[in-house]
Amino acid sequence: MHTNPLGDFDRLRHLDAQAVRNSAALVRQVTPGDLLRPTPCSEWTLTGLLAHMTAQHRGFTAAALGHGRDLTHWRVRPLAVDAAAEYDEAAEQVIAAFATVTAPDRPFVLPELPAVQRFPADRAIGFHLLDYVVHSWDVARSLGLTYEPGPELLAAALPVARAVPDGVHRLAPDSPFRPALPPDDEAGTLERILLALGRSPGCSSSRSPDRRGPSGDTAPGSPRDSTVRDTTC
Repeated sequence: MHTNPLGDFDRLRHLDAQAVRNSAALVRQVTPGDLLRPTPCSEWTLTGLLAHMTAQHRGFTAAALGHGRDLTHWRVRPLAVDAAAEYDEAAEQVIAAFATVTAPDRPFVLPELPAVQRFPADRAIGFHLLDYVVHSWDVARSLGLTYEPGPELLAAALPVARAVPDGVHRLAPDSPFRPALPPDDEAGTLERILLALGRSPGCSSSRSPDRRGPSGDTAPGSPRDSTVRDTTC
């Protein structure tokens, strides 16, 4: 039991907002010429990934406001001409919606999870936080940018990633994750998160990056064009 559940909940919402704004900083670096780039998600080019990320913000916004059962809020739509502005708007909406939730046990309806669709707010926001830590990595990997979220954010995301049920069901065509991959002893926290969700942190590309991510520097040899897509996301 949490000794200070409301304090922990405020921290969770703060960290989720940080993850979301990290993702927005990366999305603002996407140019029209980048939209057809492959991503680590085998089903999506970058435009498909961004459309999914935008839709998930809208769905979680609806869930926070008590309308999560309505599937129209979760529907993936084609991106606007200014995809970054559309994404920014959806990102700020979900942050504002989470700020209205005052109790960590307030129920969220997440209809895309078929087995259990009702979750307490703290678990649901934890799912959202994990999604945007990992999808930020997806976007950065697609663009050949570094992505280095802070240690507090990674520490919050890791137990959520480890709690995602593993097993043969992850081999199904519609599974959002591939089976977890084992970390080595030297794996960092971000690598452990990615591996827990079946992503390969070391996927490679044919070109080196020529842009900088939110963390500042690019890493020599980081992928840019031919991203290995190893999960369905």
